[in-house]
Amino acid sequence: MTHDEVRALLLSFPSVEDGVSYGEASYKVAGKFFTWLRPALDDSIVVHLDNRDERDLLIEMDPATFHFTDHYRDYPIVLARIATVDPVWLKAALDRRWRKVAPKSLSKQHLRLT
Repeated sequence: MTHDEVRALLLSFPSVEDGVSYGEASYKVAGKFFTWLRPALDDSIVVHLDNRDERDLLIEMDPATFHFTDHYRDYPIVLARIATVDPVWLKAALDRRWRKVAPKSLSKQHLRLT
């Protein structure tokens, strides 16, 4: 994927807006933190998962795409390299994250529209 494609995907979710976190591009849902990009560090997107076992499996299956740093060791977060991440997987992972952080009223409205 390209950075423009990732940005377009992120902004396709309802009420997602641009922001800045840690000096890098980030995205929020109705003012709540959604995710951020790490282009200067490792050209990855930060993806929140359901658990660390899922992260470990992703890294085992595709270490060229998925990785993490010591900072994320204790969290269910994986870093996905933008250039090699599967767009279908990324959209599904971001959809799960969006549903967790979006206000319930917005999430319910989105479910009715899909």
